[in-house]
Amino acid sequence: MQRFGGSRTRSIVLVALLGSALIAVAVALNIGFIVVNWRTGLLLLLGVVSFVVLVGGLTLNTAFLIREIRRSEQHDAFIHAVTHELKTPLASIRLYLQTLRQRELAAAKRAEVIDTMLDDSDRLQRTIDQILLAGKTGNTRRVENPTDVDLTEVVGECVSLAGKRHHFENGEVEYVHRAPLGTLVVQGDREELTAAVTNLVDNAIKYSGERVRVAVEVVRIGARRAAVTVRDQGIGITGHELKRVFRRFYRLPAALRSRVRGTGVGLSIVLAVARRHGGRAYAESRGADRGSTFTLELPLKASS
Repeated sequence: MQRFGGSRTRSIVLVALLGSALIAVAVALNIGFIVVNWRTGLLLLLGVVSFVVLVGGLTLNTAFLIREIRRSEQHDAFIHAVTHELKTPLASIRLYLQTLRQRELAAAKRAEVIDTMLDDSDRLQRTIDQILLAGKTGNTRRVENPTDVDLTEVVGECVSLAGKRHHFENGEVEYVHRAPLGTLVVQGDREELTAAVTNLVDNAIKYSGERVRVAVEVVRIGARRAAVTVRDQGIGITGHELKRVFRRFYRLPAALRSRVRGTGVGLSIVLAVARRHGGRAYAESRGADRGSTFTLELPLKASS
């Protein structure tokens, strides 16, 4: 990946230099044109207009090429991450199956091996579900045939599942809700909302480092909206990166350096789900190593 990253960087620099050179030539030609034809008003006006159009076109073309190179780099990183997320559990399952086939294991050890394979299968399933959901929610049109979804209940299930998946036993993920069940009801797709909340909780856990302390809260905002906030004490986000974290395939540089697993589509799914349900998603952080807060805000059902 470093080799590909260096190649992409050289391509961006080359395109930027070429675009700058062409713009410089265009400026020089136009200045020369004006000097030679300063007495001819019509030609002067034509030259100025042509100059503006030419420079604008070159600028847009250069920006487009740079954007496409960066997008291609993100796609390569996504394919690499997905390949890793699929290959690793598959290799583990295959190894354990070969072990079961070649050896007679004690009952306790056999049960442990089977549990590990089931965990790896769940990891595979989650990766596949993420990819499929990313494709499904890529279109931000509103949810068709929405149903009533109890937001408090969904968040509680997601927090409980995350605790079991990560084997937490000391309240590493705290769930706070002040509204009784059935009072914060939204209309939408329960599967999508579950996936969005799960992504927020898993994201907070992944980027918390060794000491996981995550607080999840569901609150009413005014009379018509509710918010799910997920707060961690992890690596934090710089102000520059706050604008990018919800982009598809984008991963924090700190996450890449620390080799945190991920495909880069989780938060983009959160944003897409929020928009499909008429809500919004945003992130807040006081800076690097100072934790982060992610919020999923949704409109409540009219009668709630």
